[in-house]
Amino acid sequence: MRTQTPKHDSYDIVIVGGAIMGASTAWFLSDDQHFDGRVLVVERDASYENASTMHTNSCMRQQFSAELNVRISQFAAEFVKNLRTYMGGDDRVPELPIHSFGYMYLADNDAFADVLRESQKTQVAAGAATQLMTPDQIKAAYPFYNVDDIVLGSINLVDEGFWDATAVFDWWRRSARERGVEYVENEVVAMTKNAAGTRIESVTLKSGEVIACGQVLNASGPRAIETARMAGVTVPVEPRKRYSWVFSAERPLDRDLPLTIDPSGVHVRENGGGTYQCGGHSDIDPAVAYDDFHMDHTIWETHIWPILATRIPQFEAIKVQSEWAGHYAYNTFDHNAIMGPHTAVENFFFLNGFSGHGLQQSPAMGRGTAELLVHGHYRSLDLSPFNYARIEANEPIIEKAII
Repeated sequence: MRTQTPKHDSYDIVIVGGAIMGASTAWFLSDDQHFDGRVLVVERDASYENASTMHTNSCMRQQFSAELNVRISQFAAEFVKNLRTYMGGDDRVPELPIHSFGYMYLADNDAFADVLRESQKTQVAAGAATQLMTPDQIKAAYPFYNVDDIVLGSINLVDEGFWDATAVFDWWRRSARERGVEYVENEVVAMTKNAAGTRIESVTLKSGEVIACGQVLNASGPRAIETARMAGVTVPVEPRKRYSWVFSAERPLDRDLPLTIDPSGVHVRENGGGTYQCGGHSDIDPAVAYDDFHMDHTIWETHIWPILATRIPQFEAIKVQSEWAGHYAYNTFDHNAIMGPHTAVENFFFLNGFSGHGLQQSPAMGRGTAELLVHGHYRSLDLSPFNYARIEANEPIIEKAII
């Protein structure tokens, strides 16, 4: 790590973690005309090589069972499609599309089919274009699927699919820096609270500097619990390993492949140019070490490939081109985002536990967190159901569409 020293010894907001959530919040802070304070983003590895942000499938969907999650993704679609406008019409900013090949959820039993039906009602009421499909309809639209065991499918072809998350991430950081947000490659190793234990007064960096702070945001991804412990609190987030493969097919499909969610949990999508990307995890899914990115090749041979070849027989003859393991910042409480202030340490804020939904939720969550930090409440979309207080109250958010 190339240690960088902050320019100042005091900041209004210190963001611990500079990946997608920290970057989104920092940019929305810089975009708030009512805020002129100093912001410091501390990132332990500015290459982001092992960050969850860089290991993602870069997809977004509106097919959630909770209305608020649907609306969060709808804002993501609006933001991505209008990125240049949000960035003040800067001609350097690219015009980004969403490759809307959709998500195809496949149900192989009546109970899951009923979940898809109920979720579709919620999604349509929120303005999503989700359609339910019988096996015959699925086969007519996508003849490459084997639907012998399928009861029902669900798909949305509007603002649901692949997007260039790396471009958005890069421009959030670049634009925020140009507006005065300071990024340093360093690491927060300790925090000091006031005598009452109700506020963080300073953070200590690995390089030795003690930085006074008004507010602290935990945007540490899978390491969220380590950052929380420095504040004397905890959060139910741990790293869970997720595997990805990009492969080519001897006989490519004759049309775009939706991001298909097989009933087994294995997912696969169009990647372009006759290639496809798929992902999954082992049946045993423990927390792993923060530096554990080892590939388990038996998962591909015994689990992933057989499922792909059964669901899409043209994938019997395929060749893996690349593979990697990444980490979900997995919320063991209810698999949903954890936001807002701690209940006792009032200036310590969470933005953690996205459980694989982080990139598609980052525009709304960064905007909401910036609003909370500056104004003390959410001003656009009310995200308070995700606040940390629900953890202590033991009130989980029920979201049935978890991948």
